Amino acid sequence: MKNEKKYLFDDPKNVKRVLYILYSCCALLLILDFVIHRHVMHSWENLWGFYPLYGFVGCVILVLVATWMRSFLMRDEDYYEKADMNDSAETTKEPLTKNIASKTGGHHVDD
Repeated sequence: MKNEKKYLFDDPKNVKRVLYILYSCCALLLILDFVIHRHVMHSWENLWGFYPLYGFVGCVILVLVATWMRSFLMRDEDYYEKADMNDSAETTKEPLTKNIASKTGGHHVDD
């Protein structure tokens, strides 16, 4: 395993560098919030930290809605495999291994 490829974020120093860059950008944007004049449409946009709070609340709502949607969109892990097995077994009445071999171009691992 000595020839295993190293990726950029395998080194903890690089992860720390990215985090420092992220923290620096956040600090810079916080400082600029005091300096830059914004042309607002609504009075609540003048509140200090309105946009970060707005983004955070939006993300929380997005996660909550996705969690709720998961309850009725979630399927079993083998949902599609069950449907495929039922369809193939009913139409051919052959053993499942032969049917899979015919779908993969006639090659079967055990042959």
